[in-house]
Amino acid sequence: MRPAHALIDLNALRHNYRLAKSLSKNRALAVIKANAYGHGAVECAQALADDADAFAVACIEEALQLRAAGIRQPILLLEGWFEASELPLIVEHQLWCVVHHHGQVQELLAAQLGTPLHIWLKLDSGMHRVGFAPAEYAGLWQQLERSQNVASLTSMTHFSRADEPETGRTEEQLATFERVTRDLKGPTSLCNSPGVLAWPQAHGDWLRPGIMLYGATPFEFEQEHAARLKPVMQLQSKVIAVRELPAGEPIGYGSRFITQRPTRVGVVAMGYADGYPRHATDGTPVLVDGQRSQIIGRVSMDMLTLDLTDLPQSGLGSNVRLWGEGLDASEVASHAGTIAYQLFCNLNRVPRRFISSTSSFST
Repeated sequence: MRPAHALIDLNALRHNYRLAKSLSKNRALAVIKANAYGHGAVECAQALADDADAFAVACIEEALQLRAAGIRQPILLLEGWFEASELPLIVEHQLWCVVHHHGQVQELLAAQLGTPLHIWLKLDSGMHRVGFAPAEYAGLWQQLERSQNVASLTSMTHFSRADEPETGRTEEQLATFERVTRDLKGPTSLCNSPGVLAWPQAHGDWLRPGIMLYGATPFEFEQEHAARLKPVMQLQSKVIAVRELPAGEPIGYGSRFITQRPTRVGVVAMGYADGYPRHATDGTPVLVDGQRSQIIGRVSMDMLTLDLTDLPQSGLGSNVRLWGEGLDASEVASHAGTIAYQLFCNLNRVPRRFISSTSSFST
């Protein structure tokens, strides 16, 4: 069997959710959209079922998958519905919904539902992606509050630069949110992962941890709480061939890398068809038998090459960790001009193996 696989540590997932909860006295949605950021939505939801206050996904298809797997907690649709025809299913499966544009407001007000919905009304406090402008927000809130189709209202927004605390942008967005919602009664939700970790004054009533659940830091600097995260995914494979090359020889497509010395080259069963980034540069770190090495040469469809010259004990059959414990996915991502979110979500054909244990969370 091809040795490439992703090992998913469900206990690390629970640790990271409990860490988010420990930073606030309030409730937390576990964000498991996009197949739990590539980690396996059903398995991750089941692992968190005894802990999570609620879950959040992007769309109804993801929510129905969780309901079919026996997940009974509230599930928030972060993009709401795309067509009014989804509303009966939303009622049937007791889903919560974000409302972020006028078409959704009109469809909700016009619907014959029978059972009212829990609505999260999104304020555009400055990210300018989705949500309602500050000047219209209170009026829409009051309109929905009067509707028999609305069981409850939660005010929410989304920070655009919470991972960049020096910019002042988060303070601006928080001030806008507080000004607009000051006289509105109901729970609040503002914080994505960097907000949870670094902005306690913005925690509100509901946290929305996402990437931090999977053990990747959202910051490009050392951060006190992010340092306590545990990686959930270990992307692993093995060395499947070894070549001895003299100095001056090219390696891989395009001859991007030229050996500068006699070089032992290890070939690893992992490539861009698996979701490993094709644009990973020479020098992108990997772990071989627990020791740091680096990629040399362009990543191919299902193989990549690395330098074994300084690892004489490693060779054919050696274990290779592409990211995970001992090698943060964010560090790998930085060498490929991307972020850990994309690394996780891009894993296509790599099988996932799930492990769990009963060790307790500790601070």
